[in-house]
Amino acid sequence: MALSNPRTIFGVHSFTPYNVTTGEFYGTVKVLDSSSLALAGELISLTGGSSKYPWAIEDGLITAELSLAFSQYEDFLIEIMLGKAPTANAAEATGSVTTIANKFGTSTVSATVGIASIGVTAADEGDLKFGKYVVKVASATTVDVYLASDIDITRGTDGVYVNDLLLVESGITIADTSATVAMADYGLEFTSGSGTIAMTVGDTAVFSVRPPNTKSMDVIIGGTSDSFPEFGAILLAQKRGTSEMFEIDLFRAKAVGLPIGFTKNEWSTAEVTAEAFYDSTRDGVFSMRHVTPV
Repeated sequence: MALSNPRTIFGVHSFTPYNVTTGEFYGTVKVLDSSSLALAGELISLTGGSSKYPWAIEDGLITAELSLAFSQYEDFLIEIMLGKAPTANAAEATGSVTTIANKFGTSTVSATVGIASIGVTAADEGDLKFGKYVVKVASATTVDVYLASDIDITRGTDGVYVNDLLLVESGITIADTSATVAMADYGLEFTSGSGTIAMTVGDTAVFSVRPPNTKSMDVIIGGTSDSFPEFGAILLAQKRGTSEMFEIDLFRAKAVGLPIGFTKNEWSTAEVTAEAFYDSTRDGVFSMRHVTPV
């Protein structure tokens, strides 16, 4: 009989990690540049005397290293590779503002003598501009506001920088006894404390803004209680023109780290290395399947 066609692998289709306890999928990665499983074995040689060759060789440790290169940054990848599950926020039709908090000094945010709170100006949500803001006390009753980046400064009514220190509004008066004052063109309003305003010059506070949106996420990485979960993963090669499909199922794996790059005029690509290891329940490290459908 003639020789069979060789079994070959072409391209990459997906990487799908799953929970090793429940089997539930975290999600799937489709924007892949590459996905490979490198199996490297160690040979242990017995040498001695004047022989230039080993007397015997036995096999040693085998490592199963998974290399991934992908260009999408999903919440589940942050969870399994950076150790913290992000908070996925529901759509915010009117945007949102984080609670303003003192950064330097204690007088900027105060229920009595400073800014009690900050919120969105009613019917002015379209002017909310994404970013981190710094409020600095300019006098006992006035503040200046700075914006970290101009990436969203033209949303709604255009904002403008006043100087190279990223000042966007100066001399906003914080009036006495729970008064409100709008920050023109930014969709924000400050509510003052309940007493006589008496802030300390040079004190600062910070807050962040999200414009109206369909979804958002936020997460703090690097906490002392963060942990990196084990995961299983299904790797699939690209489906061939013959309809052949090739699958690898990693039973247990672990990855620590997720590089996030920003390069001029390029899509960000993360290159990650994980290591697969033995699963006593399934008595193996990974399985392979290949099928040629009729």
